Amino acid sequence: MSIAQKADPASDSPFLDGSPQMRGIRTVIENIGDTDVTVLIRGESGVGKDLVARALHAASSRRRGPFIKVNCAAIPQDLLESELFGHEKGAFTGAHRRKPGQFEYASKGTIYLDEIAELPLALQAKLLHVLQDFRFNRVGGHEPLEVDMRVIAATNRNLEEAMAGGAFREDLYYRLNVVEIKVPPLRERREEIPELASRFLARFNAQYGRQKQLRPKTLARLTEHTWPGNVRELENVIRRLVVLEDGELAIEALATRGRNGHCSGPRPSFPEGLREVGRRGAREAERKVLAEVLERVTWNRAEAARILQVSYKTLLTKIAECGLTPPRHR
Repeated sequence: MSIAQKADPASDSPFLDGSPQMRGIRTVIENIGDTDVTVLIRGESGVGKDLVARALHAASSRRRGPFIKVNCAAIPQDLLESELFGHEKGAFTGAHRRKPGQFEYASKGTIYLDEIAELPLALQAKLLHVLQDFRFNRVGGHEPLEVDMRVIAATNRNLEEAMAGGAFREDLYYRLNVVEIKVPPLRERREEIPELASRFLARFNAQYGRQKQLRPKTLARLTEHTWPGNVRELENVIRRLVVLEDGELAIEALATRGRNGHCSGPRPSFPEGLREVGRRGAREAERKVLAEVLERVTWNRAEAARILQVSYKTLLTKIAECGLTPPRHR
């Protein structure tokens, strides 16, 4: 049975039972499950905002309808309007046929607007009208379309600062923020780490045909780490543990790394081979170049991806892997 067909949020997101903070979020989800109120999910990158959004959909009366996720930061700005609202044939060069947008696909279900703060101001105004009237026009169209959907938005940015700087509309903020759910970082809910690590370990062992296990010493290292990349970082560390023959080194290294990736303790006592030294050096060099480019373009991710000659999705993955955050989040 698909996620969209399940009614119990805990069945989709077992982590909602892992700590008092997450059980509080589960209670909020259950309280608003039979409503269509707009929800704003806030939290650092990698904390599990997507899973909260899916649990909201699964607990709602729209659970048998579609769950449409749109990453507002992953779509080039000149394509965003067409992606969200669709376009008519001939609306612009290359529009050879009518194309429905994501809002139409979300009819009778839920649309999840991830990284909502990355929407340009012009589209913020159009989104505001959609939230007010649940009507919109396709790009190049003149006939209003009505849509029946629930809207969930998420961001890791400080929207209050964005509003003060003129980068986010105040009226849209209040329209989105009917119910706000703040997902705490993993370092504030460490009791979840053993269960999350075990689930990731079981999944990756099955996926890659391995039989790796977590030793008590390894689990202690995982629990002590500050996890700047949150649940996503933990998932990647467990994946490395499973797929690499020397995967334990990834866990050992956690004890010597601080929140920003700098050494915060004595060097590990095990000897490093030349191959590992080379890999570590390459990772550090990659992180340094990535940080320098992002600072130079004031964290314009699209421009950074162009300069580094990688896809936008690859850039976002590298930023998460390196634990880099914009200055306003540090």
